[in-house]
Amino acid sequence: MAVHERPILVIGDKNYSSWSMRAWLALTTAGIDFEEMHVKLRTEETRATILRHSPSGTVPALKLGAVVIPESLAICEWAAEQSRTGPLLPEDGVARAVCRAVSAEMHSGFATLRKECPMEVLAVHIGHPMSDACRIDIARIEAIWEACRRDYGQDGPYLFGRWSIADAMYAPVVSRFITYGPHLLPTAADYVAAASHHPAYQAWVAGAEEQVATGC
Repeated sequence: MAVHERPILVIGDKNYSSWSMRAWLALTTAGIDFEEMHVKLRTEETRATILRHSPSGTVPALKLGAVVIPESLAICEWAAEQSRTGPLLPEDGVARAVCRAVSAEMHSGFATLRKECPMEVLAVHIGHPMSDACRIDIARIEAIWEACRRDYGQDGPYLFGRWSIADAMYAPVVSRFITYGPHLLPTAADYVAAASHHPAYQAWVAGAEEQVATGC
């Protein structure tokens, strides 16, 4: 189905909404012209407001005319297909499959890390207690990043060299590691530094600061 209307991305608060961050980064990095619609989270009206835009009752939701895509990884894939700035998936077939695999693992995994260390972009919680299960999640993420950087990262500082949807999927983990400050292996620490200085990541942080400052 051809879509001629300007896409609308419905997102939650930039300080808290990790899933919104993923989709927003992908669309922004892809150079796609889209309208941003913010739904304030943690209010009595939040769910009813989201349901007016997203049949799943979740954000982000990408509105393409009459079509709604209420799922972050699918939005990232759509952004990769529509990208005006270059590929958001590796061109090599094997690397592309690995990129999708590690993105899917992020999508479905690491529940303990999510629960114990919720994303709060503007906060600093160094010394926050973490369970052994949370540290196992962190070690697995470090192993993924190490393997991606070693095997596919020769052309740049990101997981597959050039920025990809895998970087979008792991961006909220980057934010968590900055907020909670766990000890990281050198490759993971270097990746956090590189990913957090990506222009789209910096723009998201600036947006979070503006929302908090204005109370919006």
